[in-house]
Amino acid sequence: MLRALRTAALGMAAQQLNVDTIANNLANVNTTGYKKSSIEFQDLLYETVQSGGAESAEGKEKPSELNIGMGNRPVSTFRSYSQGAIEETSNPFDLAVSGKGFFQIQMPDGSVTYSRDGAFRVNSSGAMVNSSGLEMYPNITLPEDVQSVSVSQDGVVSAIMEGQTIPQELGQIELANFMNPAGLSPLGGNLLAATEASGDPTYGLAGEAGFGTVMQGYLEKSNVDVVKEMVGLIVAQRSYEINSKAVKTADEMLAMINALKR
Repeated sequence: MLRALRTAALGMAAQQLNVDTIANNLANVNTTGYKKSSIEFQDLLYETVQSGGAESAEGKEKPSELNIGMGNRPVSTFRSYSQGAIEETSNPFDLAVSGKGFFQIQMPDGSVTYSRDGAFRVNSSGAMVNSSGLEMYPNITLPEDVQSVSVSQDGVVSAIMEGQTIPQELGQIELANFMNPAGLSPLGGNLLAATEASGDPTYGLAGEAGFGTVMQGYLEKSNVDVVKEMVGLIVAQRSYEINSKAVKTADEMLAMINALKR
């Protein structure tokens, strides 16, 4: 009976983690470039009460074992990198990657992180930065007398200067991709860091094989499906409730056993 208490308690803890993950997905439903995540679980070791193949009292061979499970455990958080909806903003510094690839963001210590958030702005020095003020990498800086900026689908950044009609090329956006994007480590601030699980990044230009295209004046929205998350939230709540009833039932059965001594 104590096994049932432990197993049901593990089930409650699992559903609590599930609800925490769903709540985070719902909280980021409007976060640019956010990718939904889910908890993956595995069952624990089983106690073999009787092995298969052993002869029964009637001299017959049993076709299967008698096993009792020990509950489950969280193994990993899986982040889905399916394409989010691309929404028009008409802001020339808003960029979206349609397809595979990540923008590169340079950190203050010189390291490079990765992001699907293409909400870029221009700082006082003319450098293209994200919403936190971190510069895009490779760095692209706009001159002071720029009149308009255009970004082609292959990531070429051009600008028309004051008094000119022919655009001047300022640089080209380089994208990064990974063999296993789900292995990237989230840092917060819409930033991701490479890990051993993700593998080393491969670099390329937008539109090349294995990389998506850059869309100017658009942003990629979160890929969270609110309806599916709400359904998952209800299922998690019911599972938590059922596990709590299993704890209560096991406790009542133990109370009955204790009462037998009286």
